[in-house]
Amino acid sequence: MIAMDLEDIVAETSDATCVWARTVSDGLEKALSDLDFALLDYNIAGGTSTPVARLLLSRDVPFCFVSASVGELPAQFRSVPRLSKPFTAEAVRRMLAAA
Repeated sequence: MIAMDLEDIVAETSDATCVWARTVSDGLEKALSDLDFALLDYNIAGGTSTPVARLLLSRDVPFCFVSASVGELPAQFRSVPRLSKPFTAEAVRRMLAAA
């Protein structure tokens, strides 16, 4: 449900195409595609999204964590933008505009 809300906000804010990843392995596969920006939940099926975040960093793909667990993020991701759940549509719009 939250992913669909995010997709609606992104669609209202930009002409971006949204792709979803439900697991870490799916996220890694998607992170290898031609992405302009990514929104990551820290806790996803199969573990945490840190492997996906590391891959995005290595490919210089900007991303943001959108998670109720932003306090659990490893130190290496301190410079990555983050939004805590619950978020507002306006907070997501501001974050997208800054990206």
